[in-house]
Amino acid sequence: MKRRILGGTGISVSEYALGTMMFGAMGNTDHDESVRMIHTALDGGINFVDTADVYSGGESEVIVGKALKGRRDDVVLATKFGLPMGEDANHHGGSPRWVKRAAEDSLRRLGTDYIDLYQMHRPDHDTPIDETLGALSDLVREGKVRAIGSSFFSPEETVEAQWTAERRGHHRFRTEQPPYSILTRGIENRVLPTAQRYGLGVLTFGPLNSGWLSGRADPTAGHRNAGIGAQMFDLSLPGVQAKAEAVEKLTKVAADAGLPLSRLAIAFVRAHPAVTSVLIGPRRPEHLADLLAGADVELDGDVLDRIDEIVPPGVDVHSGDFYISPTPAILDKRLRRR
Repeated sequence: MKRRILGGTGISVSEYALGTMMFGAMGNTDHDESVRMIHTALDGGINFVDTADVYSGGESEVIVGKALKGRRDDVVLATKFGLPMGEDANHHGGSPRWVKRAAEDSLRRLGTDYIDLYQMHRPDHDTPIDETLGALSDLVREGKVRAIGSSFFSPEETVEAQWTAERRGHHRFRTEQPPYSILTRGIENRVLPTAQRYGLGVLTFGPLNSGWLSGRADPTAGHRNAGIGAQMFDLSLPGVQAKAEAVEKLTKVAADAGLPLSRLAIAFVRAHPAVTSVLIGPRRPEHLADLLAGADVELDGDVLDRIDEIVPPGVDVHSGDFYISPTPAILDKRLRRR
């Protein structure tokens, strides 16, 4: 497994990062099997593990903590905060009160005394970024966090955070975690260039687009095609129809290259020079085995050109893939009036 330096942190991480959203009630409820999968990933060369407090209400962090006992020093451990943890209005976001409480809770669940990368899961438009960065900087100075990062930040929000950190003397975000796949290439326009401009490490998620690029015969029959993400699979929507047509063409490209579609999809994301590490999020051992087998796949220029013909650079085939808006909408129409 090849490694790269994570932004300006000086930390060496594997090109694959193990995402653990599917460990716990949201996916695989067998703790022992999930622990074995984490060990398999580590034995396969992955040294970067990413989780979040919100995954299965903290259960994922507990599982990761179990798996890392005796192996903690060999792993770059990342987690996230910011999405709601219960009904209390103060148990989410980027307020200093919650940042410090969330960090302590994550440390306890993970069974560790430090977090290598602590990421803000989504922007908080109710809290000045100055306040959030100040609280995160305190955690760094206390030795509880080694580096901080963001997730799903717009280019403007990234620039504001970098500017604020410089002007206010805070530790700055060293990484960004955006969604990226062949079907969701919108971040190539401004998000990735902005990350490169500020020397941010980029940890991408969703390379298989929730199963659309997994090679499964019918992606719409997957376990995620209900609830909040159902719009990603509704074939009555033009964008979803376009995805299905693109996947059919991409399957032919993968076959011509002698690859399963899943390996083509992840190799595509890895090929972008701005990407440091690609999050893979297996739910079952067989999924992990297939993903690890493609860790060394490199795509040549002809294959990348064919992909560009199917999904042009900078294009999101279906805007509804992002059911959490990265920027606030004007939901109260009265706010539109002068």
